[in-house]
Amino acid sequence: MAQTEVSTANFSLTREEVLNDYRIACESRHASLMGRKEVFMGKAKFGIFGDGKEIAQIAMAKAFRKGDFRSGYYRDQTFMFALGALTLEQYFAQLYAHTDIEAEPATGGRCMNGHFATRSLDKNGKWKNLMEQYNSSADISCTAGQMPRLVGLAFASKLYRQNPQLSYLTDFSVQGNEVAFGTIGNASTSEGLFFEALNAAGVLQVPMVMSVWDDGYGISVPQEYHTTKGDIYKILIGLQRTENEPGFELFQVKGWQYDELCQTYLTAAAIARREHVPCLIHVTELTQPQGHSTSGSHERYKSKERLAWEAEYDCIKQMGIWMMANGYATAEELEEIDRRAKQRALEAKNNAWAAFVDSMKGDQQEVLRLLAEAADTCADATLKEQLLMVRSEYQRTINPQHMDAMKAARHGLRLLRGQNSAARQALINWVKKAEKENERRFNSHLLSESDESALLVREVKPVYSENSPVVDGREVLQACFDAMLARDPRVFAIGEDVGKIGDVNQAFAGLQAKYGELRVGDTGIREATIVGQGIGAAMRGLRPITEIQYLDYLLYAIQTLSDDLACLHYRTAGGQKAPLIVRTRGHRLEGIWHSGSPIGMIINSLRGMHVLVPRNMTQAAGMYNTLLLSDEPALVIECLNGYRLKERLPDNVGEFTVPLGVPEVIRQGTDITIVTYGSMCRIVMEAAEDLAKFGIDVEVVDVQTLLPFDRYGIIGQSVRKTNRVIFADEDVPGGASAYMLQQVMDNQDIFPYLDAQPVCIAAKAHRPPYGSDGDYFSKPNPEDIFDAVYSIMHEVSPTRYPEIY
Repeated sequence: MAQTEVSTANFSLTREEVLNDYRIACESRHASLMGRKEVFMGKAKFGIFGDGKEIAQIAMAKAFRKGDFRSGYYRDQTFMFALGALTLEQYFAQLYAHTDIEAEPATGGRCMNGHFATRSLDKNGKWKNLMEQYNSSADISCTAGQMPRLVGLAFASKLYRQNPQLSYLTDFSVQGNEVAFGTIGNASTSEGLFFEALNAAGVLQVPMVMSVWDDGYGISVPQEYHTTKGDIYKILIGLQRTENEPGFELFQVKGWQYDELCQTYLTAAAIARREHVPCLIHVTELTQPQGHSTSGSHERYKSKERLAWEAEYDCIKQMGIWMMANGYATAEELEEIDRRAKQRALEAKNNAWAAFVDSMKGDQQEVLRLLAEAADTCADATLKEQLLMVRSEYQRTINPQHMDAMKAARHGLRLLRGQNSAARQALINWVKKAEKENERRFNSHLLSESDESALLVREVKPVYSENSPVVDGREVLQACFDAMLARDPRVFAIGEDVGKIGDVNQAFAGLQAKYGELRVGDTGIREATIVGQGIGAAMRGLRPITEIQYLDYLLYAIQTLSDDLACLHYRTAGGQKAPLIVRTRGHRLEGIWHSGSPIGMIINSLRGMHVLVPRNMTQAAGMYNTLLLSDEPALVIECLNGYRLKERLPDNVGEFTVPLGVPEVIRQGTDITIVTYGSMCRIVMEAAEDLAKFGIDVEVVDVQTLLPFDRYGIIGQSVRKTNRVIFADEDVPGGASAYMLQQVMDNQDIFPYLDAQPVCIAAKAHRPPYGSDGDYFSKPNPEDIFDAVYSIMHEVSPTRYPEIY
């Protein structure tokens, strides 16, 4: 099939515009060359650059409007320069890892160079007017990891256009006219996320313009090892829409043909914006003059012929040839533009380095002064000499950073241990102050710091009356979701089987008929892009609930959740957020792939999200209400075997809230504390009733949320009363039970109160085989709990509790 025809109607390029584009390209190229040298000089740790892609990115910028979103990868520097969304000084500040967001607003020095982001939030964590700025969602290094989010950014435009109830959200959309622009390298198109995202976008028919930068290699590996037929365009032809079938518009254009690139991008963006049809532009014959990164040299794997071709068909060189051939500039004018571009890049580099160095001087001068004072006031000659040696070594440090100041201060305090002097105290005071400042620089914004933090949501208890019916647990959730959808048009829910049948457990039953497919919708079987759909939509002001049908299938999306969603607020230093709710169900059912509890994996990979583990559907409903009042992402794991268990329906089902990080004591006791959560609560409660018959009084604590975990030390209070503790769950040994033990031992000072060794009860190291017996012999059961408790009590009083076995 022939490539899509490019419209040239009303297209023209002024001389001023062309000269300016050439200037931007030259400045970007010189910035790349200088950036590489900065790494080799030791002034930066690593460099990866967009050289060779300059002209295509300038063309893309021409089609990009305020309100649009970019979801790209780490070579799009020229695009950002062309928009004015990145200055040369900010570019170098990121290379140096400058932690001041005024100097480096994309990440506050938290991401390596080439990771671009605009700030969607003000200093208070509130949304800006996204229609007044060019928007770049925060990049991640993981290849193709930007693709799931891209689907969601484009999907939001569809919702804004087709749902009139959202028309009031004018800070986020104007009738859904915004386009989501994606970029990826040709080698990364081999990733499954790329294909999954393209398929999802084609099914959804969303306004997306996807660019594939094709320079023929993936690091050192040539195209034939990456792509069938060696050409991504050829294998995507089946996506091309026809008169009778929806699909993509496909374009192919050479990366050194400036005018063709401009025409192609303007045409593709117009189609996507007007018709909400996804487009893909395969940009071929690109080069990479400096190789993949500062970690290697492309001369090692490219032939002399290839290197000669790259030198001849460098896009900037070819643009200059085109400009001279078409009367836009003379050779002398091009040389002058390039000279000034190099001068400007050098100036920006020097400015950024000076600002970076100046940001360290305060620490350096203060620590040098404090060490000198400590030495001056020291009566011990040997100690004085050692302090001056520490000071001298720090003073000689080339390009000192914050860590060098902290090292010097700490080494000084080691020498001053046992001294009772004002100088020592001054150094201690500086260390404490610096620790707080570095906490802000490097560790802040893991969670929301705004007044919409989930941890600030006020608790509202469920209200019951004589008329409160007893219903299936699923009906509690159904009533909760109904209330959410009714009161907030930003809320929508998507997932496999969520729409027409109301999910496999019927919590959304009847709600699609009531609210329509845009609010309660089905998706294909594609977990990563279900989550990505939610991430992108949440980044554009909507409140999605995305469902992963079973907890075990979360593994399909764990990379997207971990590398994108969970760290979004952190890696932008509070500049972006995506308050997505991921809903799933887990723990006990039948068989290896429907009863897993990989909680340890989840809590260790999703730091930056809340992980909620309600024991019943009433608790789950209250947690959903809490989350909808907050601005943070969360994972809610409902009990798979609880949907048909009976619960009372609260009269205020749409309003009551459950506080996060607050365990609940669900059974009072005096002899031993059992800490657990989710489906295990019923197992433990059954065992506790059996133990009571033997005179053992068990206190049961439901942690309710694993992230955050017991913010007020409720578990510690229980252990201080009972002096014994068991942590029980159905993760593998060393998983969540060990995590709970660590949290309480490290943070709640229970060790002095323990009269017995704390015990962890977990499942077997494997997943449960199929059948009831498989479940019983693989996961903790009431008898296991009974025996573990009884064994501890036998140690306390062998006479009262004689051995069973």
